[in-house]
Amino acid sequence: MAIKTNIEALRDAMASAMRRDPSVIITGEDVGPRGGVFRATEGFYAEFGPARVIDSPLSELSIVGVGIGMALNGLHPICEIQFADFIHPAFNQIANEAAKLRYRSNGQYCVPMIIRAPWGGGISGGLYHSQSIEATFAHIPGLYVLAPSTPFDTKGLFLAAVQAEDPVLFLEHKKAYRLVKGEVPDEDYTVPIGVADVKRAGDDLTIIAYGMMLHETLQAAEALAREGISAEVVDPRTLAPLDRGTILDSVKKTGKVLIVHEDNLTGGLGGEIAAIIAQEAFVYLDAPITRLGGPDVPAMPFSHPLQDYFLPNAAKITAAARRLAAY
Repeated sequence: MAIKTNIEALRDAMASAMRRDPSVIITGEDVGPRGGVFRATEGFYAEFGPARVIDSPLSELSIVGVGIGMALNGLHPICEIQFADFIHPAFNQIANEAAKLRYRSNGQYCVPMIIRAPWGGGISGGLYHSQSIEATFAHIPGLYVLAPSTPFDTKGLFLAAVQAEDPVLFLEHKKAYRLVKGEVPDEDYTVPIGVADVKRAGDDLTIIAYGMMLHETLQAAEALAREGISAEVVDPRTLAPLDRGTILDSVKKTGKVLIVHEDNLTGGLGGEIAAIIAQEAFVYLDAPITRLGGPDVPAMPFSHPLQDYFLPNAAKITAAARRLAAY
């Protein structure tokens, strides 16, 4: 057991998968000698060589397309999209090819591949390095969407993703890469896909959050506790498929729910979670379902004050939860 950052846990998981299985291949922009723009694959080129750590052209469409071809021919590719903001040219390959091949072939073919994508804001990356893409891709059946928030979950979910026979979009919050630290076992282990986690137990209200918003929410829960408000914090971890059972059990217990994400509020994943709760746990609610997200503007600004205005944070979450608890 060691204290590691999210990116160290990710690096451990990828290296372990590659040492154990020679069919695991990494490809993406600058993943080779440079080790990736975030150094996620640092040292991999020297250890595994150019046949398994492959620098790609600056073309997200080709990164994913080549990855699909690898997966259909006995390899297990890890395809890195350098920033999630640039994934859209590959949308057709992901949505219409990778996610549908098992279905369209009546189970004759599967696409065991992982598409890694650093996502989210808070690093003053401006409009092309701060986007949240999870709601778009969580809408696609046949595609797993994972968004671990802690080092333990990062390693465990990645090693579970390597075992999956269908494509996985693995979202890694950029701000959390080195900011978040936690205990990670030295040995391999898996965190099951499709299972949420209650990060903090509580009785007065439920707060659902993922990515960097989970850590802002945990700070808010500490502040609320000092005011005598007991908040239960649920981390979905897997955004597609969602763990409805854990979410509904928590809401039924507390009767109040706040859903937090940094994506634009309209059309964000919080709306789907709210719909599930409204349909399946309405009679347990003691207050309206509440959402807190980014404003409906085209992109997160570069300006520090405007970025802070865009993003939910512990203070905003505390205020929203306080209002909800007062019902």
